[in-house]
Amino acid sequence: MAVSACSFEPPVHLPAGPGKSGYTAGKAPHKVSSGQGKQKAPQTLAYGQEMRTVWWRLFHSHRLDKLIHLAIQHNPTLNEARAQLLKAQAVASIDESAFYPQLKANLGAQRSRAALQLGNNRLAYRYSLFTGGVDVSYYPDIFGVNRMVYNGGRAQVEYQRYQLQAAGLSLSGNVVAAAIGEASVQAQINATKKIIRQEQQLLKLTQTQYQAGSVSQLNVVNQQAQLASSISRLPPLKQKLAVYRHEMAILVGQFPSKWHEKPFKLNELTLPKHIPVSLPSTLVKQRPDVQAAERQIRYAAALVGESRAEFYPLVQLTGSFGYNNNVAHLLFNPVSEVWSLAASLVQPIFEGGKLDAQEKEAKAVFEADFSNYRATVLGAFEQVADSLRAMQNDASALSAQRQAFNAAHRALQMSQYQYSTGQVDFLSLLASEVQYDNARIAYIKAKAQRYQDTASLLIALGGGWWHQPIKAGHVKLNAVANGHAS
Repeated sequence: MAVSACSFEPPVHLPAGPGKSGYTAGKAPHKVSSGQGKQKAPQTLAYGQEMRTVWWRLFHSHRLDKLIHLAIQHNPTLNEARAQLLKAQAVASIDESAFYPQLKANLGAQRSRAALQLGNNRLAYRYSLFTGGVDVSYYPDIFGVNRMVYNGGRAQVEYQRYQLQAAGLSLSGNVVAAAIGEASVQAQINATKKIIRQEQQLLKLTQTQYQAGSVSQLNVVNQQAQLASSISRLPPLKQKLAVYRHEMAILVGQFPSKWHEKPFKLNELTLPKHIPVSLPSTLVKQRPDVQAAERQIRYAAALVGESRAEFYPLVQLTGSFGYNNNVAHLLFNPVSEVWSLAASLVQPIFEGGKLDAQEKEAKAVFEADFSNYRATVLGAFEQVADSLRAMQNDASALSAQRQAFNAAHRALQMSQYQYSTGQVDFLSLLASEVQYDNARIAYIKAKAQRYQDTASLLIALGGGWWHQPIKAGHVKLNAVANGHAS
């Protein structure tokens, strides 16, 4: 009884977080702005506030919300995670059955022919045997083996529960990344087409001036080369767009050939202006991958306890009660009663070092899972820190790219006018064209990158996934903000 009151599981002491030091070295960004004017309001980072909705709804896109829900229903990877959870629940139910007595009822009828030797005579006779009864077996969990097996099963259920949440968070992130990616590429395609149209007009102007004798043929050839260079950028962009569209189709569980949704545009997505940033002490409770890693530690701890309990005796109690008679109508007569009670104890004595090796293996798994948990926590804080700095630097980069684009646009307009009036030569116009083309594409990329890094921060913070229930068979999963599952 004294031994059964003890636990063979090692204590689980999770490493402490960074405390009040925050996510980044130095001053954390609180407000990031990409410039002044309309549609350039700064993004505010509200530290300590809870995310009150699933993260992608902060982009205020009904079509995006619809696509993510479609992916949640039909994505095969998410469906696999659901099945793994149901499997873990079934295994836990099997483990739980060890706490209860096992009862079996039997009812039988037998007709037999036998031979009987009486002196020199051998006689044959027939007889019937009717049986009925109940068998009971029970393993008292004196040393906690069943309890630790069950604890491990429960930890695996929680692990698969958080794995499902992590798969859903990753899925929503991939859908948003694909949407932003195709919106960025589509904008670059549109910009490139506009650039091509402008260069075609300049080519016509240059050809007209060449025919009038005001410019040399070299100017015509250089403009043709610039036009061809711009046209050559279209096929790679179209290929990128096709890849994003194929990826989106797979994410929602469809074949690429059946995906006919039009590409997203950047103006369909609203850049979140107010972003709640969880405190470091809360982050580990909101990240499903961290919670899953913690459940792996608890599962490994149960394995250590189980391997240690194997050194102690295994007790089994069995009993049976029933009836046995050769006459059917006398089967349940008191004189036909049969019963038995038995108890057994099995103590391992020598198994060639097997039990020691099993315990060492379990302890090594525990240490490995503990290190994996710490690595997962550090990775989570790294992702948040990277995303915070990325948002800060994205805003500065976007502001600079906007100024560069506006300046390049003005320079191109001035060069076109001066070239048409003969004030500048063709090389000056060509330089303005190249500068404008590069500035326009760079501005589009910087704008899309800001969307991507904002999404990355929201995902790194846990994504508010506890607000979005997922159904796994008959089980409704919904992790609350404190990190536990209901």
